[in-house]
Amino acid sequence: MDEFADEFAEEYVESSSWLSRQVQEAFRFALTRAYESARVQPDAFLVHLQRAHGVEADRYDELFSVPLDELDAIARQTLRSSMKLAGAEGAGLGLGGFATVVPDMGILSMITLRTVQKLSLIYGFQYNTDEEIAELWIGAATAAGVEIGKDLLERTVLKSLAERVIGRMAARFSAEYAEKMVARAVPILSSAVGAMLNYYFVRAWGNRALRHFRQRHLEERSRRGTGMLLPGAQP
Repeated sequence: MDEFADEFAEEYVESSSWLSRQVQEAFRFALTRAYESARVQPDAFLVHLQRAHGVEADRYDELFSVPLDELDAIARQTLRSSMKLAGAEGAGLGLGGFATVVPDMGILSMITLRTVQKLSLIYGFQYNTDEEIAELWIGAATAAGVEIGKDLLERTVLKSLAERVIGRMAARFSAEYAEKMVARAVPILSSAVGAMLNYYFVRAWGNRALRHFRQRHLEERSRRGTGMLLPGAQP
């Protein structure tokens, strides 16, 4: 009996390890594709903030004069919308079980990265220059709970930085969700599990990104009196 239990445990660990690797590679591929095609256009999003939320700002620089609670409310609403979208997408593609894991990750990655970009813009930070884009990737890494040291930033070009952040985000994702995704193999559970995983995935990562950009916004507000600006904040 003990031998059977040990053999079963070894097979389970091996299976979980294989699944974790597959999830990591799938998510890495999906993030790379999303990075190349999921950019939120700052000008169009500013118009959205004006029309949908009544934000009285003609430039992103003016968002640092908008009441913070107003920006917080917009950020939370934006995150909730992304969570609902991710949940609905997960429920739909979840019906396909493991066969739809890769397309599911592709859409989930796009939703996640676009949410990070929107939160960056809501708090006044654009991403036009390499330095600003690097700061955006720091926000994405923070959303994943990954620490990016200053030494890495100083000695890494933008493309390589993006690749490294994507790799670490993929590793974090696989570590958090690989075992839970086993339930997607059960047809009757697959849709519900897909919806739940996607919903809480975007909630957790989105909240970390929100806190990151909100903190940077507060720091920028306090520095404006000294003439020092953070990357992405226009003078």
